[in-house]
Amino acid sequence: MLASDLIHGALELERTERGLLPHRLPAWARAQAQDPQLDTVEAQPSGVRLVFRTRATSIELDAVRTRREFPGVPDRPAGVYDLLVDGELTAQGSVDGGDTVTVDMAAGTVTRQVGDPGTLSFTGLPDRDKHVEIWLPHYENTELVALRADAPVTAVDRGARRWWHHGSSISQGSNAASPSTTWVALAAAAAGVDVTNLGFGGSALLDPFIGRILRDSDADVISVEIGINLVNADLMRRRAFGPAVHGLLDTIRDGHPTTPIVLISPLYCPIHEETPGPGAFDVEALREGRVAFVATGEPGPDKLTLTLIRSELERIAAARADSGLRLVNGLDLYGEDDFAERPLPDGLHPDAATHRSIGERFAEVLPRK
Repeated sequence: MLASDLIHGALELERTERGLLPHRLPAWARAQAQDPQLDTVEAQPSGVRLVFRTRATSIELDAVRTRREFPGVPDRPAGVYDLLVDGELTAQGSVDGGDTVTVDMAAGTVTRQVGDPGTLSFTGLPDRDKHVEIWLPHYENTELVALRADAPVTAVDRGARRWWHHGSSISQGSNAASPSTTWVALAAAAAGVDVTNLGFGGSALLDPFIGRILRDSDADVISVEIGINLVNADLMRRRAFGPAVHGLLDTIRDGHPTTPIVLISPLYCPIHEETPGPGAFDVEALREGRVAFVATGEPGPDKLTLTLIRSELERIAAARADSGLRLVNGLDLYGEDDFAERPLPDGLHPDAATHRSIGERFAEVLPRK
């Protein structure tokens, strides 16, 4: 029953020995990057969901999760699956078992322990024809094994209006409560659009293949969140940044000459407002059993900070004189006053309430036509 046309939000489905592994990047792009970090996060199915119509009152999903453990770093909770019935969050659950990957950063080793699939059960659903969505965990690699229901399921079209978004871990949904409550998912629901989320933790780095993917997409609106990962990684200087942004926009425009594009500058993040990267774990916080981040760079000519990136994006947007390009200041989505009210729990990522606030604010500026 687990047909590929039930799976929305993935760019590729890899058939494994156990089932289907959704990818949010195609194989050719993964091959160009050759980056373990990107390989991990693109296979974490943020925004990927099973979508169908059914009268079923009982639905089961078998899946294999992959948990990642980092000795010395507190474990994340088990990934959450959200069940939406006719657009309303109705139930949640997690699966047991699965694989465990242990990444020992001190020893430089990676080991995998293979486990069995787990089963997610939703029962007592309304006995009527209904639109059902099962959103997969946004930060837990997931292989789909089998779907069972006590009534037939029928695939549903993705919808008339399609939004493609690219960004960082903030867009992927880090620290969101669940996959349908990341700011991207919430904005899509509020705006009534079908979303493809290309938010990749630590990996929004102006890679040329992102431009080509967005160029060739079926998007009716495109958005790109740029900044925080470039500073985290200390990847480039101002001289390289401007042409790289222009190149990304030029490539998108090759396939979408009039499609609305929303450029999102960095949200407020005190550790990187004036301090360059690289970013690093806060060692003192780890000793206390918490995850937090610090900036370790030294200010210098043309080194990227969030303040500099906002200024550069304003300059670039103005220089392009593109009536279909809109710049959204990230401080309007989450600014200094928001930080005073709802600080970033780990110094880098917004909490669940802030994801909701960002989603509501972005839905207001997301082009509808």
